[in-house]
Amino acid sequence: MAKKDPTDMPVEDKLKTLYQLQTTLSSIDEKRELRGELPLEVEDLEDEIAGLETRIEKIEREINDYQQAVSVKRGEIGEAQASLNRYKTQLNDVKNNREYDTLTKEIEFQSLEIELCEKKIRDAQNKINDKNTELNNSRNELDERRADLEQKKNELDEIMEETRAEEEALKDKAKDLEMKIEPRLLQSFKRIRKSARNGLGIVYVQRDACGGCFNKIPPQRQLDIKMHKKIIPCEYCGRILIDPELAGVKIEAPKTEEKPKRKRAIRRRKTEDED
Repeated sequence: MAKKDPTDMPVEDKLKTLYQLQTTLSSIDEKRELRGELPLEVEDLEDEIAGLETRIEKIEREINDYQQAVSVKRGEIGEAQASLNRYKTQLNDVKNNREYDTLTKEIEFQSLEIELCEKKIRDAQNKINDKNTELNNSRNELDERRADLEQKKNELDEIMEETRAEEEALKDKAKDLEMKIEPRLLQSFKRIRKSARNGLGIVYVQRDACGGCFNKIPPQRQLDIKMHKKIIPCEYCGRILIDPELAGVKIEAPKTEEKPKRKRAIRRRKTEDED
């Protein structure tokens, strides 16, 4: 049997199918709303954790660099101390003032070199201490974020488990309905739905007004909607309009206030004759 072309469908059937698609997509939206901001929160936490891990790696490299610098300076101190000891020993064997002055300058230079290296070691040790504090804080923060991520993932998995089967069934239903709608109409509907604040691309008439923006619909336009002869959009918000009866929605008639019944005055008949 040849597949029916959606463009050949009567407008009435097009509107019915479109409204069924809307209700199905709205149900999917409700399932996603149950998840709320959890997917975004999980994504943000994952990004934050990745940033903390990068920061920790950077701090560890910096600590390692400072430790290597300390080792180098300690080696330089050892060399300077050895030279200093040698020059002091030679000082005992000087033969003239020139040799004495030369050795004295070398001793002074090596002493200054040792002091400079010791200062750089102290500076590096202070930076290592600061970096270790920063490292511990970052590790603690990382542990907290990982705990938060695990909690959020568990919450999300629980909600997903509860709604997954139903949501997949709704997606399949929506896909089948989309196949029955002509491409141009479907594209227009999706565009309207995407721009609409509440995600409604087709709405039924409520109290002589659009069910989306609640602006009044002229009587002649309402009559055209009830005739189901063409696709009619709201002239204010652009949503497609459908007759509530065609949409299968029961609209309660507005309640009229009952006027209080006036009590009729009952004249008492005199049972006794006047004297």
